[in-house]
Amino acid sequence: MENTSPELTQEQKDRVLREWSRELLDRFELEDVDLDIDALLGLAGVAAHQVIRPAAPLTTFVVGLAAGMAAASGQTTMDNAISSAVKHARSIIKSRSETA
Repeated sequence: MENTSPELTQEQKDRVLREWSRELLDRFELEDVDLDIDALLGLAGVAAHQVIRPAAPLTTFVVGLAAGMAAASGQTTMDNAISSAVKHARSIIKSRSETA
């Protein structure tokens, strides 16, 4: 069941997101991955506002896919791959909005 209670404080929302991401990572057997939730949510926000709203989940999925492939191929660590993919996606969005 979705928990969108407006009564939650920002601290409580942050805790729910940390717990949810940890549960997902554990269930996908990715216990060693350390997500920068703020960076991913920030990227989703940029994509939603600079492209269109549905671009947010699509962008974060592609970033995760690219990061996973880079790390799996041994090009870099998972943390570096995620960070690089987020930066690259932000750059793509920025250049797209500059040419629009």
